[in-house]
Amino acid sequence: MPDSNNDLRVIRTKESIRDALIKLIDEKGFEAITVKDLTTKAKINRGTFYAHYQDKFDLMKKCEDEIMLELSSIVKTNFSSVIASIKTDFPDVPPFPHTVLLFEYLNENSDTMKAVLGPKGDLSFQTRLKDLMWEILYGDNQNSFLKKENFLVPGQYLSSYLGNAMMGVVQQWLNSGKKESPQEMARILTTITVNGPLFAAGINK
Repeated sequence: MPDSNNDLRVIRTKESIRDALIKLIDEKGFEAITVKDLTTKAKINRGTFYAHYQDKFDLMKKCEDEIMLELSSIVKTNFSSVIASIKTDFPDVPPFPHTVLLFEYLNENSDTMKAVLGPKGDLSFQTRLKDLMWEILYGDNQNSFLKKENFLVPGQYLSSYLGNAMMGVVQQWLNSGKKESPQEMARILTTITVNGPLFAAGINK
């Protein structure tokens, strides 16, 4: 049976390493970071680092995998409430519950999300995240939220438009200091998504 104190030390060590990663991304960018930078910032030795991660890329991937797993869980467990929301009269669609939870997660993990989604982070993560969201919501599987046979435009263009639009909203909110609450951001994103950008701009009533 594992020693709980050892488990706690492992958890704290990993947290220190990941905190160091986020700070260093902000300071110098992911590409310039070395393992020595990480161990110095986290105040650990190289052996401790390599006991948990192969290199900085393995560290980054494991951080990103955890984020994707948590975001996937938020979206997948709230499909029924999304469908109920869409069936209400336009344009008074309430914020999607999963979108509120999404922005609450982003708010609680804002330093990490700002680092990994920013220009100094891992640019491939944005693509991975958009692909994941597309697969969950609109992918070619029996559990997807929307079905490709109902699309009015080719799926690859719809995927690109929605993925980039949603990512842009998230990045703008994080980079501008999160002035709006998660609930307000959920309302904003739901309004744009359901009613369209022209409606949100006051052109299409």
